[in-house]
Amino acid sequence: MSNRLRTITLEEHYATSDFMDGPGRDLRAISAAVRLNPQLSARFANLAGRLTDVGEKRIAEMDAAGIDVQVLSLTSPGTEQLLGEEAVNLARSSNDFLAKGIERNPTRLAGFAAIPTAVPDAAADELERAVRNYGFKGALINGHCRGRYLDDKFFWPIFERAQELGVPIYLHPTMPPEQVVQAYFVGNFPREVTRQLSIAAWGWHIETAVHAIRIISSGAFDEYPKLQLIVGHLGEGLPFMLQRLDHNLPKEMTKLNRSFSSYLRENIHYTFSGFNFVPPFLNLLMEVGVDRIMFSTDHPYASMTEGRAFLDHLPVSPADREKIAHGNAERLLGS
Repeated sequence: MSNRLRTITLEEHYATSDFMDGPGRDLRAISAAVRLNPQLSARFANLAGRLTDVGEKRIAEMDAAGIDVQVLSLTSPGTEQLLGEEAVNLARSSNDFLAKGIERNPTRLAGFAAIPTAVPDAAADELERAVRNYGFKGALINGHCRGRYLDDKFFWPIFERAQELGVPIYLHPTMPPEQVVQAYFVGNFPREVTRQLSIAAWGWHIETAVHAIRIISSGAFDEYPKLQLIVGHLGEGLPFMLQRLDHNLPKEMTKLNRSFSSYLRENIHYTFSGFNFVPPFLNLLMEVGVDRIMFSTDHPYASMTEGRAFLDHLPVSPADREKIAHGNAERLLGS
């Protein structure tokens, strides 16, 4: 492995058996999608088994694809749709499970903590426990919490603790609120089109972009200027809209300390996570610069092999490829 480009991927997923029996039970619906679309069969074969394995089989798949390190996170919908003790218990048990997997393969696996977002003080404490006790690299939050977004100061103890610890928060997509699904994605087309529009084809990404815009607009980065977020999928459409946001949301209107583009360029990092498309990559590169872009494959929902091939053929210099493949992640995560 030392003879080739070192790679670190940051949006890679796992699950526990308790999670699959609880919040993750809807993942079984993917089986129906596989039957409807044979092209998905190979990718989603034995999805539950691949998610719950944080050992030899996962490492073998990484070896075959040329991936050195995966930073793992509890797959969507995570804990964000749970409340109280249920959220606290699942977050803690999930982090304990992942820590054992990392302990067995410390040079190949790392972790983002699952946190009980609905209970912010407990979430901040669980983040600190995972970082200090297990060496986790930050936290991943799966979107809104039952329709409440992170611009709400109720959640800011999480931001405060992340800044104190010097670790990032990965803002991952989740299903839009049901009222949004009904208003935007139910129409004169088949039910499966509605489902895809509300998730992987559009809704996940726009939902996450709006969430990031809300966080910026709230002044959270003025309150916590060293806080770093990560968003996937080449920026969830944000780079394309960056200059438009600046134009229509000047500081005189927002009352923020900086321009919108400043936060997007200085407080947010961006990963591929299965978006292996050159034109939007180049848009991201031109808008935020190479130092904010990091490799990811979105395993097991997307192909590690395809992601690695995309990285290898990006139209960038060898030095920039090194930054994207591992250097930027090492700088952000401290390893």
